[in-house]
Amino acid sequence: MGAAPPHATGPDGHADALFGLEDIDTGRESRRPADAGPLFRDSPAARRLLSVRAIHAEPAAAASPRGRQVLARFPGAEVVPVDSHWRIPDLHGNEGNVDRWVRIKSEVLVLGERKTLTTRPNGRSADWIAPGHANGCAMACAYCYVPRRKGFANPITVFTNIERITAHLSRHVARLGPKPEANQCDPTAWVYDIGENSDCSVDALISENVGDLIRAFARWPTAKASFATKFVNPDLLLCDPRGRTRVRFSVMPQEDSKLLDIRTSPVASRIAAAGDFLEAGYEVHFNLSPVVIRPGWERDWALLLTRMDDVLPRAVKEQAAAEVIMLTHNEDLHELNLGWHPRAEDALWQPGLQQPKRSENGSANVRYRDGVKAGAVETVRTLVATHAPWLRIRYAF
Repeated sequence: MGAAPPHATGPDGHADALFGLEDIDTGRESRRPADAGPLFRDSPAARRLLSVRAIHAEPAAAASPRGRQVLARFPGAEVVPVDSHWRIPDLHGNEGNVDRWVRIKSEVLVLGERKTLTTRPNGRSADWIAPGHANGCAMACAYCYVPRRKGFANPITVFTNIERITAHLSRHVARLGPKPEANQCDPTAWVYDIGENSDCSVDALISENVGDLIRAFARWPTAKASFATKFVNPDLLLCDPRGRTRVRFSVMPQEDSKLLDIRTSPVASRIAAAGDFLEAGYEVHFNLSPVVIRPGWERDWALLLTRMDDVLPRAVKEQAAAEVIMLTHNEDLHELNLGWHPRAEDALWQPGLQQPKRSENGSANVRYRDGVKAGAVETVRTLVATHAPWLRIRYAF
């Protein structure tokens, strides 16, 4: 690691803050031209995704500037006080919620304060995993790993103490100093994944947390934010990232997406948005994710890559890179999906192709057998080289 810069004391009393808390926009609206028109988050399409009727809120979170902002976004919602965002008996561990899996995602939010702020090393998609500003999702991808910890309900939890999260990241970036050498994450910047347990494009429909982080990273010359998304939110085009945020549009063949990517933007829309996001100042990459092995999968991935080659602007191709992520599934999620979307399990649960994999947190996962996975990864690499040779593969996992 490079040498740390001289220490500076931030307004929260901690050393090494690169910028003060006045540099974030907590509680304020997105900066946008007066003639920009209404925000997408106020559109009928956004309201179909999030028609919030109940907000479970820790009292301190509800009283905070960010909490008040979220409550104002959904004035008709019932506010239900809770002691902890993690322990809500009506939601977490309630097997009766499986029949309302998607409805809960649309109609329920949770407000809490993030108590533990930890930045973890990664080394695959990013150098570091930032402390999350949210978890959960309004979309309902059948393979998503996030609900495995919650059980039977996975609405969005918004962490309202965004100023502490941003100050923590500022100190972390300052302590690292310049990146000493290139790696597969990025040649010059420390990359921080800011959306490990949520989809930032959807989170931005609810609050300014994502916008605050994008604007903060725009001012940090040695670091870069990164997040994967399956949702096109045009409001993010107004954030002025100045090249310091990497958006990774997740894509898969439309046949897979129709079955598995419930409530997401069409894959064609994600591909079409790449040029707009690049023009707005984002770095644009792609996640080929997850790759699901089923009859005809090679043909359909070839068609998808050919379409990307046909429609993406040259400027996108010149800076694009991709991650290839093979499907990992989970025994508990398999059982849960059988209760609300059993057809998905016809593709996701393939015991003849899969082997057990114990995750770092002890979950009983399954992944493709070593030989099957190695062969499939090589097939994807060959398909990319044939149909989208401009698409550099950063890593395959």
